[in-house]
Amino acid sequence: MNILELELLSDTINETELFYNNVIGLQTVSKNNSSISFAAGSTKLTFRASENIEPVYHFAFDIPNNKLIESFLWIENKTEILDVIPPDKIANFYNWNAKSFYFYDNNGNILEFIARYDLDNASEKSFEGSSVLSISEIGLVTKNVSQLSDEFCKKYNLSIFPKQPKLDKFIVLGTDTGLFILVEANRDWYPTHQKAKSFWTKVVFDNNGKTREIEVLS
Repeated sequence: MNILELELLSDTINETELFYNNVIGLQTVSKNNSSISFAAGSTKLTFRASENIEPVYHFAFDIPNNKLIESFLWIENKTEILDVIPPDKIANFYNWNAKSFYFYDNNGNILEFIARYDLDNASEKSFEGSSVLSISEIGLVTKNVSQLSDEFCKKYNLSIFPKQPKLDKFIVLGTDTGLFILVEANRDWYPTHQKAKSFWTKVVFDNNGKTREIEVLS
């Protein structure tokens, strides 16, 4: 599965442009009074203007799997990296054969840079914003994780991510290149104490050669 487009809400479009341009180094591809879009590797990331909603999301950017430390230092120079288990700031997902680190954007979204070692995506060039490969994860919040998982699997021909055991309040669907992280409302967004809440989200994704669209209402 691959996430082709991700659309989210933001109360602060202008500040969001500054953050994603200057901190992550993503290029703005379009902008108007109600939305702004960035090129995040192969994924188009769009924020639509909202007002006094204070939406918070979790999503992850894939990076070349030989650039974890270089990207860590690159981001750390511009914003704070979050502790995972203090004082460690790098998470080691043994079952996933992946490592990552987390930081907030200007909206309070929990962003993640993740290196997946089962993918052949190493790069020889110095890390910069254009090194981001894609958005590979988006968190989706629901009152009933198992029910939403069954619905998505049936409707969109998705399957449980084989590297992550299915839990009552946490289910991962998809493949290494694209994942839906289904979590129960009010669960902490790892590695923070930010409670997961549902906000409007739109995802366009490719699964087995078919382009599909999901729109989640808050």
